[in-house]
Amino acid sequence: MKKVAILQSNYIPWKGYFDMIAAVDEFILYDDMQYTRRDWRNRNQIKTPQGVQWLTVPVLVKGKYHQKIRDTEIDGVDWAAAHWKALEQNYRRAPHFSDIAEWLKPIYFEETFTHLSRMNHRFIEAVCRYLGIRTAITHSWDYTMVDGKTERLADLCMQAGATEYISGPAAKDYVDETIFSNLGIRLTWFDYAGYPEYPQLWGDFSHGVTVLDLLFNCGKDAPRYMRYVA
Repeated sequence: MKKVAILQSNYIPWKGYFDMIAAVDEFILYDDMQYTRRDWRNRNQIKTPQGVQWLTVPVLVKGKYHQKIRDTEIDGVDWAAAHWKALEQNYRRAPHFSDIAEWLKPIYFEETFTHLSRMNHRFIEAVCRYLGIRTAITHSWDYTMVDGKTERLADLCMQAGATEYISGPAAKDYVDETIFSNLGIRLTWFDYAGYPEYPQLWGDFSHGVTVLDLLFNCGKDAPRYMRYVA
């Protein structure tokens, strides 16, 4: 039995993203897909005294033609210091800020990234390591890509040896379930409902912010407020 999930990479994603990683045996970063503007690929949200604020990584978008996430380049390096400054200003009062900063700050200041996909992968792996998630994280370009939205997903599962494919609920709008069933692959819809609230700074509670909010506030107790992390 092998569970597989396939998702595009996001910049320091929310806690639900990591629950999906923890729920499977192999997590395939689906960065052969088209880069989309104003999406989660290169930005995420943090809590501030003034409300939710976006942290956006500047990228180079070359014209109106198809540009894969994996080919999307980061525009400059100044954003890294600005992002860390925002995190420090808004979370330095959080109980576990110093513990998280010990491994997070060097990624911003000591590592250089030219491409969005590689940077996202680096942050995702670092958070997984802290949370104790041992799921194998691979890339869609490690496999052969076929045509068709559902056909491509199902074929990736076949190549990865999956017996079960776990998908985000938004894919219900376009995934043809019969393609998976005809291949003997069970299709399961991931459920993001029912998350408990945790001690959070700055006003009304928000579930949709970056996982860093949970880590800064709860540290090693973060899994208590997640679903699949042991």
